[in-house]
Amino acid sequence: MKYFKRHYLLVLLITLGVSCKNSPDNSKNTAQKTTNEEKPIIASILNDEDSFYYINFEDYPQMDKSLPIGVFDSGTGGLTVLDALVNFDKYNNDSQAEGSDDQPDFTSEKFIYLADQANMPYGNYSSEEKTELLVEHIIKDTQFLLSNKYYREGEQGFQEDKQPVKSIVIACNTATAYGSDFIRDFVDQTGIDLKVIGVIDAGARGTLATFDKGEDGSIGVMATVGTIQSKGYENTLLQVKDELGYTGDIQVFNQGGHGIAEAVDEEPDFINRDLNEPRDDYRGPSLENADFLIDRTLMDVYNFDFDHGKMLCDSKIKDDCQILQINDSENYVRYHLVSLLEKIRTAENPQPLKAIVLGCTHYPYLTSEIDEVLEELYNYRKDGEFIYREFMQKDIAIVDPAVNLAEELYIYMKEQDLFNPSGDINKSEFYISIPNTANTNVKVDDKGRFPYDYKYGRTEGEIQEYVKVVPFSKNNISEETLDRFKESIPQTFKLIEEFNRSNSKATYLQSTARIQ
Repeated sequence: MKYFKRHYLLVLLITLGVSCKNSPDNSKNTAQKTTNEEKPIIASILNDEDSFYYINFEDYPQMDKSLPIGVFDSGTGGLTVLDALVNFDKYNNDSQAEGSDDQPDFTSEKFIYLADQANMPYGNYSSEEKTELLVEHIIKDTQFLLSNKYYREGEQGFQEDKQPVKSIVIACNTATAYGSDFIRDFVDQTGIDLKVIGVIDAGARGTLATFDKGEDGSIGVMATVGTIQSKGYENTLLQVKDELGYTGDIQVFNQGGHGIAEAVDEEPDFINRDLNEPRDDYRGPSLENADFLIDRTLMDVYNFDFDHGKMLCDSKIKDDCQILQINDSENYVRYHLVSLLEKIRTAENPQPLKAIVLGCTHYPYLTSEIDEVLEELYNYRKDGEFIYREFMQKDIAIVDPAVNLAEELYIYMKEQDLFNPSGDINKSEFYISIPNTANTNVKVDDKGRFPYDYKYGRTEGEIQEYVKVVPFSKNNISEETLDRFKESIPQTFKLIEEFNRSNSKATYLQSTARIQ
């Protein structure tokens, strides 16, 4: 095992979502009662030298500029946050003075990215009353980035040559809305110096910047159901509004995007491209889902695309559907944007929608679809009347909080002198969690994924390796997903390709060495 140098101890945690000081009553919102001292996962990491999760923090490298920046999310959606960091260019790389120099500001920084794909979506844990289990996953994500362990797919033993990190970006709004207090406590217990920068705070400021100080208008918050239930964005928007002196009538409308993130990550309970007819295990909006009801009277407004199995109907005539299931990411966007505009249209004294904040890292993949549907709704007429035009501005700002986060991270690293003088962003690494089938307690379906009931039926505190964290590969990420990366986050996609090439070469060399 490669030991870390003694007396080195620094990790920056940038928490993408709600910081505890800016998320009023966060512990009450999430109904979290267990303290870190009582959490078995914390005890395993800090005290149990025989545990897979144990880290000797006395030997952790401190103030080591050469270490990478860690980024994790519940899935691949957080790559949009990483992409904002990869492309951020607001400062001169030589002088660090403000002003673009056509060279990305983090170009000398190596990143390590983790997608906890096996346990996603995080947004459903609260509705299943499993927030304690969610916090356990979040702490395990943090442990991975701080440790040196990972697996190679198909191998039983773990590797110990991953670098620890000098900073962590939690690229998941739900994770930070429900886990930021616990992460802070955990890092305090290790002795690690901690600074938390929340993307919800950054997103709130970026959204309000689209308003004049005295302007009226509405803000739409699109996020996972869990993030919406936490009220992280709503509370922070209203708090920052007062702090910054906005005097207009600014209203906040929340829309829990049930199924959008799941569709982006190809979760089979929400989208299955192999199907042409409804199935029993569907969990998205439907004609019978009381919480997320497809309203028959709004079918013309939804304007769903039924081609090529993008909607699953039990009749060949779409108007005769008795069972109707969404089976395409754009159709999920259509459902939720119509639902958001209906909330505004039927509210008391509503102000026109001026901005939508994308409170989930998966949603920036769908900005073109969001723009297209908003334009349709602005121009939608019924009986010659515009139905939504008075409730929305023509050009609605779509706010991606990751851009605001990138600047805050840059400023902090500048102040702490943490930039790597000789690093290389092309050496970034990408990892993903997969079910640990070597664990006999683990259950998987015919696609090799955790079934829904097992995923959300597990009990917190039973410390075991539910997952193995392995490098990105075509075995664990679909071609459709890779194509989306190539189109929507091309610079980050190039980094993933470079990692795959170097990782494949390293695996080959290791195999050759074993044969010899």
